[in-house]
Formats: sequence, C-alpha cells, structure tokens
Amino acid sequence: MQQRLFEDLIESDVVQHKTKQSLTLPVSIAIHAIVLLLVIVVPLLTSQDLPEPTSVVKAFFVEPAAAPPPPPPPPPPAPRQQTQPKPMATPIPTENKFQAPVETPEQVKPEEGIDLGVEGGVPGGVEGGVPGGVVGGVVGGLPDAPPPPQAVRVGGQIKEPKKLKSVNPAYPDIAKQARVQGVVILECTISPQGKVTDVKVLRGIPLLDAAAIEAVKQWVYSPTLLNGVPVPVIMTVTVNFRLS
Repeated sequence: MQQRLFEDLIESDVVQHKTKQSLTLPVSIAIHAIVLLLVIVVPLLTSQDLPEPTSVVKAFFVEPAAAPPPPPPPPPPAPRQQTQPKPMATPIPTENKFQAPVETPEQVKPEEGIDLGVEGGVPGGVEGGVPGGVVGGVVGGLPDAPPPPQAVRVGGQIKEPKKLKSVNPAYPDIAKQARVQGVVILECTISPQGKVTDVKVLRGIPLLDAAAIEAVKQWVYSPTLLNGVPVPVIMTVTVNFRLS
C-alpha cells in the first residue's frame, strides 16, 4: 500500500513536469522569433538617406579655425620734395674805362714801375746786376761749397800716414795693483790735417781702455793725400801696456 503511494506520487510529478515544459519552450521560441523579426525587418522597411561622410567627420573632429587675413600693406612713402637750386647771380662785368679827371692836377707824378737801375751803371757793378745789389758782387751768387771728402781706409794704394807726435799712455794705478797688462787695439779716424778725431775700441782691456784712448787722441800724423787732395783716413793702432 505504501509502495503504491510513492509510485503514484512519482508518476503524478512526472506528468505534471512534462506538461509545463512542453508549453514554455514553444512560447519562448515564438517570442524570440517575433522580437528578432521586429529588430531586423522594421529598420529595413523604413528607408532613410545615409548621412554624408563630412557630417559624420564633423561630429568627431573640430574644424580648424580659418587663418587671419594678411595685414594691410604699408602706406607708400611720401614723395620727396625736390629742392630747386637757387639761381646764382651772375656778376656783371665792370669795364675799366678811363675817365678824364674833372680838375687838372697841379703836379703829375710819374708811374712807379720796375727799377731799371742807374743809367750808365755804377762803379764796380757788373753787367746784368740786380738793382740794390752789393758792389763787387758776383752774378747768381757764390757756388755751393763742395761736399767734404769721405774717409778712406788704409790699405792698397792708401799708405799709412807718418806719425809726427806720439804720447805714451798713463798706466792706471788700479791696473798696476791688479797686475793687469796687455795690448789694446783701437780704430782711429784721422782728419785731413792729421789729427785724431774719432777712436773706437776693437779689442781692449776694461782697466786700460780709457788710458789708451786718451793717449791716442793726442797723436798727430802727416796729412794723407789722394790725387793731390788731403782726405781723412781710417787706420788701426795698438797700444801696449807692460809692467816693469
């Protein structure tokens, strides 16, 4: 009895479950089919023009702002005022016309002209002399003095002049105390009169140079002639210093 009760319960449950599932599935499929048709078919039935691409692009992008207009050109420069040159007044030439004096002068002075000197000349004058010149002067003045002859160096045809006067050098005390002795070589320039005018040390000794120069400047030579004319000469001399 108990077993039958459970079987009835199971069968009744199975029958009821099959009945609900068989109704829900077709209804659900039908509803989905209707919704799908509405979504697909309805938009196709309503024909609308597609939007232009530019309008779509404008919806996403902002149009760039237009460039500002170019600035106006600068005004033309003002025309320069041409300055007209001032007319120069042309000088009116004045004619130097001789006008006779109204009154006759009492004394007529001779015109001052070039002084032609004294007619017949003056004693001691020369032909072609200048008025106011020095009596006994030379026309054109004296000639320029000839340039002094250049010094020549002894050697070859120029022989060494003869010494007429010789002065021994004074031995410096400091050189004696230091026991300094030796030879001082000097280059001398001798004037046409035979006097020593310039002295240079070629090889010397510091303690003895001044004494050698002082002595050589007192020497006198005979004049040196070149083509019969006395000329200055350059020569080398030696001064010996020896301790006794």
